[in-house]
Amino acid sequence: MNRPVALTRPAHVRGSRALSDKMTMMLFGLFLILFALACLFPFWLMVVNSFASTRSLALHGYSIWPDDFTLDSYRFLLQGKQMFTSYGVTIAVTATGTVIGLAVTALFAYVLAHPKNRYAGFLSFMTYVPMIFGSGLVGFYLLVVQWLHLKDTLWALVLPYVMNPFFAFILVSFYRSLPYELSESATIDGAGEWTVFFRIIRPISTPVIATISLFYALQYWNDWWLSLLFIDNSELYPLQLLLRQLMSQMQLTSLNHGNVLTLPPAEGVKLATVCLTIGPIIFVYPMVQKYFVKGLTLGSVKG
Repeated sequence: MNRPVALTRPAHVRGSRALSDKMTMMLFGLFLILFALACLFPFWLMVVNSFASTRSLALHGYSIWPDDFTLDSYRFLLQGKQMFTSYGVTIAVTATGTVIGLAVTALFAYVLAHPKNRYAGFLSFMTYVPMIFGSGLVGFYLLVVQWLHLKDTLWALVLPYVMNPFFAFILVSFYRSLPYELSESATIDGAGEWTVFFRIIRPISTPVIATISLFYALQYWNDWWLSLLFIDNSELYPLQLLLRQLMSQMQLTSLNHGNVLTLPPAEGVKLATVCLTIGPIIFVYPMVQKYFVKGLTLGSVKG
C-alpha cells in the first residue's frame, strides 16, 4: 500500500512567507507610530504654546517651538488662592461622587440582573423612563433647592449624578453574562446576597467596574452645569466653573481693549486652562488601562 506523501513547502517559499509577515508587521508598526504621533501632536501644541508669550502668539500663531517662553498665563490663572480652593472642591466632589455613584449603580444593577427578582422588569422600566423623559430644568431646580435644600452645598454637585441609568444597564448586561451557578453554589453553602455580591460578583467584575468608575470620574470632573445652577458661594466653585468665568472675563477684556499686544494673555490662558483641567484626570487613564484590556479578553478563553 502506498502511503500518502506529506506535502511540505519548499524552503524558499517558507522564507518568502516569513519575510512577507515580517514586512507586514513592520509596516503595521510604522503606521501605529505615525498614528500615535498624529494624535499627540495637538497635545504638544497645546502644552508648548501655553508657555508662549502674548506677542509670540499674536504675531506667529501656534508653533511647534515658540520663540518666547513665559509663565504669564499660568501666573494669571494661579494668582490668589481661589484656584487652589476650586481644585480642592473638584477633587472632593469627584472622589465622593465616584465612590457613591459606583456603589449605588453596581448594587442597583445587581438587583436588576438577578434572575429571581420578580420586580426586575418594573425596576428596569422605571430606570429606562428617565433616560427618555426628563423632569425639565424647573422641576429639577425646585427638587434640589426647595425639597432637598442642597443649594450652596457640595451635595448639590454630587447627588444629581449618583445613579446614571446608562451605566446601570452596562453593568446589568455584564452581570447577566456571568454564570448563575456561581451565585447559586454560594447560596447553597449559606452565603447571603451581600456576601455573594462582595465576595464573588464584585471581584470578577473588576474590569467593568473600573470602566464605570472612570466614566463617573470624568463626569464629575468635567461638570460645570450643576455648580452654575446651585452654587452662589465662590468658596464652593469647582474648577470648571471658575475657569469658565475666567475665560468669560478674558473675552470681555479682549473686546474692550484696543492693542492686541498689550492684552492679558488670552490665547495663552486658554491653552493653560486646558492643561490645568485635563492634567490631573489624564493620569487616571494609565491606572485603568489594564482593566480595559482585561475586559476585552474576559470570557474569550474557557477552562
